[in-house]
Amino acid sequence: MTERDETKNQHPRVVVVYLLRDGADGPEVLLGEKRRGLGTGRVVGPGGKREGVETAVETAVREVAEEVGLRLDPADLEARGTLDYRFPYRPSWSQVSDVFVCRRWSGTPTASAELEPRWILVDAVPYDAMWDDARYWLPEVLRGGTVTARFTFAEDNASVAGFTGAGVDAGRAPR
Repeated sequence: MTERDETKNQHPRVVVVYLLRDGADGPEVLLGEKRRGLGTGRVVGPGGKREGVETAVETAVREVAEEVGLRLDPADLEARGTLDYRFPYRPSWSQVSDVFVCRRWSGTPTASAELEPRWILVDAVPYDAMWDDARYWLPEVLRGGTVTARFTFAEDNASVAGFTGAGVDAGRAPR
């Protein structure tokens, strides 16, 4: 089975890339405020939808270049898992995301119509400004872990109603 055939899920396939570097005060991750489309105003990592027959890696390289102006070598991408997002009250938002981390690139991050990037200390990631699911799995991914999970969003289409899978902090479960 190839990466292109790995799921029979009919939801759109997307990717997200977390670029990591050693900053003066500790490890940093490149995040940005989403300027348009799904999630406008939220803090996110660069990424987006697969086009045509692109693989997840091809999409990651293209999206990072388009959104923050950095050039990635596909060999430098570290696959960290898959997230299946379900929005029962807004099914058109449901999607499946491949998660990557990358520690090498060329260029300097620059803003685009899609994203306003900035380096943030890993210990100061603004989870309250991100999609609600990030607080459950992103800390572990940024520490070197992996995630394979399904998140179901509540009627407000913003808060997590529940989740299943591995690499998720159950101590942060919805109340």
